[in-house]
Amino acid sequence: MQIDALRERIPYHGGLLAFFTLVTSLALLTANRITLPAIERAAQDDLKSSLEQVLPEGMTDNDLLAAAVEVDDNGVKRTVYRGTKAGAFSAAVFGFSGRGYAGEIKLLIGVDAGGTVTGVRVLKHAETPGLGDKIEVAKSDWIRSFEKKSLENTPVAAWAVKKDGGQFDQFAGATITPRGVVKAVKEGLQFFAAHREEIAGAAK
Repeated sequence: MQIDALRERIPYHGGLLAFFTLVTSLALLTANRITLPAIERAAQDDLKSSLEQVLPEGMTDNDLLAAAVEVDDNGVKRTVYRGTKAGAFSAAVFGFSGRGYAGEIKLLIGVDAGGTVTGVRVLKHAETPGLGDKIEVAKSDWIRSFEKKSLENTPVAAWAVKKDGGQFDQFAGATITPRGVVKAVKEGLQFFAAHREEIAGAAK
């Protein structure tokens, strides 16, 4: 009877709820600690794979992930992965974003020491399937059109889609998407040019 009476009291229910909440929290914390290292390793492996996609094989001989540096770009902190070959600065990879039809398009841009594009890949986007998703290398070779381009060999006016007087193709029914990517790559090259000495010096 005393137990039944105790169960009718509000503190009993509150204490029971608190107990199960504590047990659940401890279980989640333990699971998180167990799985976090594996998740972090997978994220690092994915990033390493992406970095390798935008740089030609043999261009660097160092660990890009270990050679990252934060560069201040007018108040925006950008992570730059610096590549070296035989100790000399040879390449850089960094992220840059553009605005597409459906939102932000996150890019990874690779350049050689002189600022020429070695590769561009889309990391994340929300563009329309069948139209804007042609920016993905798995759907189209369009993203490869930036390779070997630089601010030196491509005039500023040419950094636009053909509809706007530039030299890059647009997609039928989806001009906004490639327009945003072209603008982002151009601005990425301008960022590298403005901070090249800083990046190259940090890579030594």
